[in-house]
Amino acid sequence: MSRFIVVILVILLVLIGGIVFLSTRSTEQEPVRMEKAVSLDNLTN
Repeated sequence: MSRFIVVILVILLVLIGGIVFLSTRSTEQEPVRMEKAVSLDNLTN
């Protein structure tokens, strides 16, 4: 094999490995309750 094909294969393997690694990471977080002051002006019709 030529050196160019080996370099392309290595780059593809690194990219595919990175995609698989990132897809298996657990990034779910619990929702955080936020309290915000809301004016009642918008509720009056």
